[in-house]
Amino acid sequence: MTRALGAGLGFKPEFAEDALAARDPGLWFEVHPENYLVAGGPRLALLEALRATHPLSLHGVSASLGGAAPPDADHLRRLAALVDRVAPALVSEHLAWSRAGAAYAPDLLPVPRTTEALRRVVANVSRLQDALRRPVAIENPSHYLRLDHAWGEVDFLHELVRRSGCGLLVDVNNVFVSASNLGLDAAAWIDAIDGDAVMEIHVAGHRPDADPSTGLLIDSHDAPVAAPVWALLERLTARIGPRPTLLERDGHLPPFAELIAERGRAQSVLAAAPRLALEVTA
Repeated sequence: MTRALGAGLGFKPEFAEDALAARDPGLWFEVHPENYLVAGGPRLALLEALRATHPLSLHGVSASLGGAAPPDADHLRRLAALVDRVAPALVSEHLAWSRAGAAYAPDLLPVPRTTEALRRVVANVSRLQDALRRPVAIENPSHYLRLDHAWGEVDFLHELVRRSGCGLLVDVNNVFVSASNLGLDAAAWIDAIDGDAVMEIHVAGHRPDADPSTGLLIDSHDAPVAAPVWALLERLTARIGPRPTLLERDGHLPPFAELIAERGRAQSVLAAAPRLALEVTA
C-alpha cells in the first residue's frame, strides 16, 4: 500500500500496545535493526505486528561506514534479510565509525572529513546499498570537538551523495548542537543543504554537558525538542518542502500521549510546508 509519511516516532516496546493502536495520519515508527537481526521469536513477531499497522524505518547504528574496514559482511547479510522481511519505507545509517579490527566501540565516533575519508565512506556506503538493493539515507553527526577537516560538512555530504547515489538524513538537532559546540551558524547549514538529497529529517532534545565548564550541548535524546530546533525544522521544510520527520526520544520517556502530542507539533510543521509529503510504498 502507498502511504504519505508524515511525522514518526522511535518505537519502544514498552509502548507497544499504544503504538499498535495509534491511527494518527502520517504516523510511522523507526527501529534500530540491530535489535531485530534474528530468525524469529517474540521480538521479531512484535516488529511484524507493528509493520502490519504502520510504515517502518530501519535506522542502523553499527555499520561503521566511516571506518577503515568495509562493513561486516555477516551484518550486511542479516540486515538485508531483515529489509527483505519487513520492507521498510526508509533505511538510514550514520556518518560515523565504531569498529577498528576486532575492537568495537558502542558509540558513533567522528570522521575527519578528508578526501581519503570521503573515498572510504563512498565505498562503504556503496557496499551497504548494494547489499540492501536500495538507496540509504546517511545522517549528519553531532560534533563535540574541532578536527582538522579538509572539507566543509555540507560539501562533504553533497559529494558523498553525488559519488554514491545515497540520500541524506538531516538531523536538525545535530546541526544545532554542533553549531553551538563549534561556534558555527546552524541556519547557514540548513540553508546550504541540497533539498533534493534529503530523504528524511530527525528532531530530538538535547541537554548541557554534566560538566558546565565545557560549555557543550549533548545530543541526549532525553528531553523535549528545544525551540531553536523547531525553528530550524520550520526553516528547512519551508525551503525544501516536507520530508518524513522523526521525533527521537530515548531517555526519560514521558507517557505515550505526551510523545504523540509532541509528534503532532512536527506533523503541523510538515503540514504548513509548501509541498505535499513524499509518497512512499510501505
